[in-house]
Amino acid sequence: MPDRLYFTEDDDANALIATDPLALLIGFALDQQVTVQAAFAGPLKLKQRLGSLDAKTIARTDPAKLEELFREKPAIHRFPGSMAARVQDLAATIVEEYGGDASRIWTEAADGDDLKQRLAALPGYGDMKVRSMLAVLAKRYGVEAAAEVAPAQRTLGDVDSPEALVDYQAAKRAHKAAQRAAKT
Repeated sequence: MPDRLYFTEDDDANALIATDPLALLIGFALDQQVTVQAAFAGPLKLKQRLGSLDAKTIARTDPAKLEELFREKPAIHRFPGSMAARVQDLAATIVEEYGGDASRIWTEAADGDDLKQRLAALPGYGDMKVRSMLAVLAKRYGVEAAAEVAPAQRTLGDVDSPEALVDYQAAKRAHKAAQRAAKT
């Protein structure tokens, strides 16, 4: 297990997402229409505001209070209402399906296909997030089931330093620009 994932500019946030499986899952859930840095800084902000990053605590928090915590300045996400609900749904799923232990998603997966299905069943996890999460689990955590199905192309799983994050984001922007140009 790494002691840091270099997805933010905050060392404490990087340590949290590396060492707390729920924080990592929440970061991926928040990784939508915001920068990678903003998404993965979210779990630390939530922990500081809620006082805990426990799946049961998040799942049982009054939805209005959780939304308020997401809206507090600086907001945890660009869309605090919908993302508070998504994170609460994610936490509830972790409690119901995995007894509150997020790591069981990958530690108890029978194989790569099972792991892929488990991730895809999480609230807010589409194909792109699943593939990126698989790459992180394979390349940063050495999860064998993830390595079976992780994508070959460059993903967040390849980010192993602050410089690698900058390079990854530049390559992603260039790829998107090329895709847009190909459509015209």
